[in-house]
Amino acid sequence: MRWLFHLFRCCLHGGLYSWLVIVLLAGCTEHHRALPNDAYIWQRQWTPALVAAVRGNAALVSQWRVLAAQVDVQGHWLNITPDWAALAATGRPVIAVVRIEGQLAQWDERALLAGVQNVLMQWRGHGLTLAGVEIDHDCATSRLPGYAHFLGALHAIKRANERLSITALPTWLNSADLDTVLAQVDEAVLQVHAVQSPRAGLFDPNKARVWMADFAHRIHKPWRVALPAYGSRVSWDEQGAIANIESEQPSLVSGADASELFAEPQTVQRFVTTLEADAPRNLIGIAWFRLPTDDDTRAWSMASWHAVLARIPLKVSLQAQVRTTHDAQLHDLLLLNTGTADVPLPALLRVDTVCDLADGINGYTLQRTAQGLFLQRNQTGLLRAGRQLNIGWLRCGQGGITLHIGS
Repeated sequence: MRWLFHLFRCCLHGGLYSWLVIVLLAGCTEHHRALPNDAYIWQRQWTPALVAAVRGNAALVSQWRVLAAQVDVQGHWLNITPDWAALAATGRPVIAVVRIEGQLAQWDERALLAGVQNVLMQWRGHGLTLAGVEIDHDCATSRLPGYAHFLGALHAIKRANERLSITALPTWLNSADLDTVLAQVDEAVLQVHAVQSPRAGLFDPNKARVWMADFAHRIHKPWRVALPAYGSRVSWDEQGAIANIESEQPSLVSGADASELFAEPQTVQRFVTTLEADAPRNLIGIAWFRLPTDDDTRAWSMASWHAVLARIPLKVSLQAQVRTTHDAQLHDLLLLNTGTADVPLPALLRVDTVCDLADGINGYTLQRTAQGLFLQRNQTGLLRAGRQLNIGWLRCGQGGITLHIGS
């Protein structure tokens, strides 16, 4: 009914046609408004690359949601000390995030409350605007009543100017206890990435919209949606069980089978466009996981990150190139990403040559067929914007060698 009120006011002031145009434009702006961007800083170590990313991206971010502490499965606390000066210099509000392991062996509410209080005391001051605390606890649905009691106790002891938020899972949507959990907090962040089996992928836009619509009917407070800006390497053992998931932190654990999962910037950007055109009720922003850095090889490139957050169309430009080395008979086969979009590595490339000495590298193997010479990708991968990848080599004396993406 809001548009009727505007139209009535326009009639009172005269100039109905002009005011009607303004009203229609205002309505479009309201329904296509750009949602504010929050960003998760999830690194334990504040490296120079992370500090540079924080300083260089503050203009695109409304709030930082910073990993402040982790509670492992045995209940042990790891408190994380950020670069206070770098955070404060951005001038952006900060939300301290406490990650509590979902499979926590023993739920000790008193110890957890004391731990969170300790985090808040450490994070107040330092020149920061501490906007609140967020609890990230992926508990089983059956444990939601106990979780709700903990959140209610936490809400009672935090300061009045500090908001209490939580991350929420789609698996909780079928539980009546979710209403009790949401009643204890000031806001929530619905996570729609990495919530299914890894074999189902990292992010499914269609399922995300369904979950968001269901969540909007359950929550009567401000909320955000957490969207992915990263990839993960998932390894399985010989029995098909997950052996390891590697994302923001490198791991020495490996499995018999591994796959690279990633959220393509183009896919996520299209999702954001449709989301802002028809945002669910009470949705007030996007929380991006996670802030990319130059040394985070599984996060988006800065070019893709900036384009998506600034709502600038991504440019796709993947080139295949043959480059002669200092040895005139030795040629490198390269892929170059000269666009702003991180793109999947092509599954197949054709090499037009009759050279006998050749091979693939960096995940590509050489295939000799009756149709010619090909480089085949062994597993999925992503080439970040502005980067290049050497995928093979040739040794021969002839010229006119070309490399083509596809068959």
